[in-house]
Amino acid sequence: MNAATDRRSDESTAATDTVWRDSELVNPHVSESKAGKVRSMFAAIAASYDLNNRLHSLWFDQAWRRHAVRAAAVRRGETVLDVACGTGDLTEAFAARSPAGEVIGVDFTPEMLGVARTKQATRRPEIAGRIRYEHGDAMDLHLPDASADVVSIAFGIRNVQEPERAIAEFSRVLRPGGRLVILEFDTPRFAPVRWFNTWYAGWLMPRTATLISGDQSGAYRYLPRSVESFMPRERLLESISRAGFTDAKARPLTMGICMCYRAIRSGA
Repeated sequence: MNAATDRRSDESTAATDTVWRDSELVNPHVSESKAGKVRSMFAAIAASYDLNNRLHSLWFDQAWRRHAVRAAAVRRGETVLDVACGTGDLTEAFAARSPAGEVIGVDFTPEMLGVARTKQATRRPEIAGRIRYEHGDAMDLHLPDASADVVSIAFGIRNVQEPERAIAEFSRVLRPGGRLVILEFDTPRFAPVRWFNTWYAGWLMPRTATLISGDQSGAYRYLPRSVESFMPRERLLESISRAGFTDAKARPLTMGICMCYRAIRSGA
């Protein structure tokens, strides 16, 4: 059985199979099969993904994406690459709220791309016509060197099997002077906010999101554990700088629940 057949088989059973065992959720980032598990997990929740995002972020996810678009400082006619685009929320935000010439959304889960393309078909031509979706992997982007002006990834870098390898790919495809923008969840450092967020994201949200989605894959148990066990912001900034970026900065959003990272591709 080849890899493509394996993938289709995994995806076809994703909606009913438990992807993550409890023992693996202690630190899901060390699993050698993390990429396949993440793909199966997102295949299982694609249809209800947007609804759960809105409800469980209290619509803050939309504000965070708008902030990312502003941070990217897109100039007229530039090319934006939105990696791990999922259902296309940030991709569409770039098309609607920036003067980008083209916005390319890349994701490795076909079911998520299917939702994104369905949404694209309902958008105004001036937005939909500037969006192109492609199946692809953050660690092996099928774009030429120095071909993008902006690379973004929203809530996806912790889901990548090898985040440092993906960041190196972002550096490769960016032109000198290009901007990297990363949105990612974080553990708030102000104790009362951290305590509330731990209860909300670790106890309440997994139950209500699983109920809404009918998910059996363990996706909403994975989410809080993947945030808690992911590299701290200081290490992520170091990884960005080592990959050929300058002026790497992290800005906390909504009391540190979300972080917006921004850096400039060196060589300008």
